[in-house]
Amino acid sequence: MTTSAAIHIVSPAEFDRGTAQTPGSERRAAIAPALGIKSAIWGGLFEVAPGSRTGIHHHGEQDTIAYVLSGICEIRWGERGESVARAKAGDFIHVPAFLPHMEINPSKQQPFRWVVVRSTATPIVVNLPDDTWP
Repeated sequence: MTTSAAIHIVSPAEFDRGTAQTPGSERRAAIAPALGIKSAIWGGLFEVAPGSRTGIHHHGEQDTIAYVLSGICEIRWGERGESVARAKAGDFIHVPAFLPHMEINPSKQQPFRWVVVRSTATPIVVNLPDDTWP
């Protein structure tokens, strides 16, 4: 049997920091076309520094699933940022397509880190103006 498919192992030193970003955070692609990996989904890491928050953003048509590796995160979402939930290490998070949201790191000492999988091969990041919410 011949096939062109292959398993890819991507080490942290190979992660692509050139992926779509939101102010206040860093995304690093691990499974992405930019790394020569053809896939219907995207995977990578997401980190927010201690005491920081992201800008308000959404991911267009993409559904996002995240697994919290470390730290604690507050997530705000909704038309006015009125909904809030807290996720900690070991939790899974689902962010529906087109939902405006932001992530807040309430810790002053520890970043929070997530493993993220998106429903398309290339991440979509739509950064919204800071005054989107009151």
